[in-house]
Amino acid sequence: MTFNESIRSLADGRLWRIFLFGIASGYPWIVISSGMAAWLTDEGLSRASVGLFGGVSFTYTFNFLWAPIVDNLKLPFLSRLGQRRSWILLCQILMVLLIFALSLNDPAHNLLLTAALALAVSAASATQDLSIDAYRITIIREDEPDLIGMGASMATAGWWTGYSLPAVLAFWVADDLGWPLVYQWLANLFLLISVLTLAVIREPARPTPEVRDWGRGLTRQTISWIDRTYFDAVAEFFRRNGVALALGILGFVFLFKIGEAFLGRMSIVFYKEVGFTTAEIGTYSKGLNWIVTITCSLAAGLIATQLGNIRMLFAAGIAMAATNLLFSWIAIVGPNTDLFAIAVILDGITAAVSTVAFVAFISEYTSRFHSATQYAALASVGNSGRTLLAAGSGFMVTALGGDWALFFVITALMVTPSLFILWWIWVRIGRAS
Repeated sequence: MTFNESIRSLADGRLWRIFLFGIASGYPWIVISSGMAAWLTDEGLSRASVGLFGGVSFTYTFNFLWAPIVDNLKLPFLSRLGQRRSWILLCQILMVLLIFALSLNDPAHNLLLTAALALAVSAASATQDLSIDAYRITIIREDEPDLIGMGASMATAGWWTGYSLPAVLAFWVADDLGWPLVYQWLANLFLLISVLTLAVIREPARPTPEVRDWGRGLTRQTISWIDRTYFDAVAEFFRRNGVALALGILGFVFLFKIGEAFLGRMSIVFYKEVGFTTAEIGTYSKGLNWIVTITCSLAAGLIATQLGNIRMLFAAGIAMAATNLLFSWIAIVGPNTDLFAIAVILDGITAAVSTVAFVAFISEYTSRFHSATQYAALASVGNSGRTLLAAGSGFMVTALGGDWALFFVITALMVTPSLFILWWIWVRIGRAS
């Protein structure tokens, strides 16, 4: 695909439907990530507690366990909407109710219930993502490989729109209205987003494996179905790529985003401790970052068709390490909004490029027949490093004596092992071709 053809591909309505689903995918992270971190920090919880609380997103690490169910099991009453749309609708209804329940709870006095509700939101969101990712992979035909990068860029732009734009408004008004009322507003807005996405998006055509109904019991047929949906999905990945390359891919996916995750988990706590106001955090970290990220996500999709995913991943990995050092500079000089803006802009650029290339890389190695299962498994491997290991980020800052500058230097170095593995993958693929 030439650059001009890439530009013209933006007129493809499928890419804009991917964008809308990206919004629905990114939105719940306001509730369980940045919004919750700010709320807990305002309630006086420690860095370690806020970091551990972020562990509720571990469901994104293990959602591959129920991905075959989302791929193959029909929901009663809702199945007439289609396999993908019915699961998305169920998850979105649950999330609206759970977010509203969070707004009625006080985390300072009932942290356990807050964690349970946030965990439930995370589980529903992770399940929704299974169908959304499968939709994105199957809506692009096998004879359109050049659109994989464009689909990844639109998904990334949509995700950051759903995550950042409502968060800007939430952070602007949180000091005046309080987080409980903000969460009620977030629940109502997500209801509108759900209605919009399901109204305009059609069920995609896809290969049709056997789809079982509820209530047939654990028979030999059921066991055979489990074998095909779970074990064959894994075996097919290793058969198609070979054991060595498959393990290399898994190693790279696990390590690539760890440094970014450590930074992201503690970013809101850092901004508040260094002296930025909640409104400034909303304006720069969410508003400015959103503009930069969606612009660069679209540009990254165009560039990916020219450079290829691996070259983009190399460039993005080095850039991620460099931009993390800017946050060390902020830790040294204090709440300088000009420096904050520069750091957010550069971090937004690297985050957009790395995410688009990363999503396209995973999509390229995903089977269309096992789309939800294999993509979820690869994404879960990446999320395991980001959610489980990064849960200790608060302890790391405390162990460093609150030395934020050193903390961000360490996060910059975390990307190095993944780049060595990526180089090995590149060499191996080149030899195979």
